Order: sequence, then structure tokens, then C-alpha cells
Amino acid sequence: MRTVTTKHSDVDVVLPCLNEAEALPWVLERIPPGWRALVVDNGSTDGSAQVARALGATVVHEPRRGFGAACHAGLRAASADVVCFCDCDASLDPSLLVPFARAVRAGEADLVLGRRRPQGRGVWPAHARVGNLALARMLRHRTGLRLHDLGPLRAARREPLLALGLTDRRSGYPLQMVVRAADAGWRIAEHDVPYLPRTGASKVTGTWRGTWQAVRDMSRVLSESPAHQGETVR
Repeated sequence: MRTVTTKHSDVDVVLPCLNEAEALPWVLERIPPGWRALVVDNGSTDGSAQVARALGATVVHEPRRGFGAACHAGLRAASADVVCFCDCDASLDPSLLVPFARAVRAGEADLVLGRRRPQGRGVWPAHARVGNLALARMLRHRTGLRLHDLGPLRAARREPLLALGLTDRRSGYPLQMVVRAADAGWRIAEHDVPYLPRTGASKVTGTWRGTWQAVRDMSRVLSESPAHQGETVR
């Protein structure tokens, strides 16, 4: 099995990870050659960090639980000019990030997002789709952006991302990135990507309760005004 680079690369891929030992081999095998995988272990108890390290990934430990906490720890640990984000549950193929990074490097877009297209029935539960649709509509009302999805597959330049001053450390992090990028006048593009059955149970949208919590987190982000971007979102 091919191992991924642990050295500096032109592109770093942040992979937030909580008990994804089973999915990691598939995900890391698909990291584009020459790119660096940053697996951010968010308190796994299944040996995910050891699996990732054995496969050549750089492991970052983030003890504070939360999707946003893991993503931001990976962003801070990155050193490449372009940083990508991808879930670590095998629902999204990180090799699809190649055109995303190319568009960012070429100056065609400042932030590129993946619009998930479910591959088969049951891949994207109804409650998760409803929550995502509601948030996309609220985002359009808040920013004017006509996006269809707020999925985790994305790419942008590291320094401008850090300059956005992202503060959410839970499930509102991906949305806050888009909202603040829009407020800053970024060009945001969206590309279709296949969405596969995930390995294991979802930590966020696997249940109505989890989806509702995520929607609450994201709704709070949408209520921010540009003047409040320095405040901490808990």
C-alpha cells in the first residue's frame, strides 16, 4: 500500500479524525502523490492515530472535542500554500481535490467547495439533507451565495483562511468559513463530487438529534454580522 508524504508539500490535506481506523487506509491511499495528509486525531480510542502514522500521515493531536477544533488545529499545523479539507470516513475521495487545488492556484477561485451527489439510496439520510437544504437557503439570504451544499470537501490558500479569524470549534466551522469568506469578497466555486456510503456511524448527522445540534450551531454562525467576527463562538 502506498504511503503518503510526511514532508512539506505544495498542498496539505486536513483530515479531522475521531475513531476512523477502519476508513483510514482507504482515505490515505487516495491522497494525491506529493501531497501531505494531516490526520487530526480528536480523541480517538480505536488506534486511529497509530494507523495513520503507520501509513505515513502526519498526525496532529487536538484534545478539545469538536469538528471545528480538529479542522482548525489541522489548518494551524499546515505549512503548504494551499490547504484542503476532507472527511476521514471514506464518504469522500480526497483524490477529487486535485482540480479544487488547481483552481485555487490558478486564481480562478479563492474557495472551492464540493457539492455532494449521493451514490445510492441511504447514503445521505433525509434528516441530513433537510438540514443542509435549510442552511443553504439561510446562507443565500445572509450572503447572496447560491450554493447547494455546505460539505466538508474544500480547498483554499492557508494564509487567507487564517486571516478570516474563524472561531467556531464545533459543527458550525465549515459554514463560518463560507460566511466569512463571502463577507471578505472571496470568489467561491462549487463542483459536484460523488458522496459514498461512509464507514462507521456519523458523529454529527447520523441522527435527528445530531443534525438538529449541527443546524443550531450553524444558525448561530449565520446570525453573526461582519462586525462580530472577532468574537468567540462556543
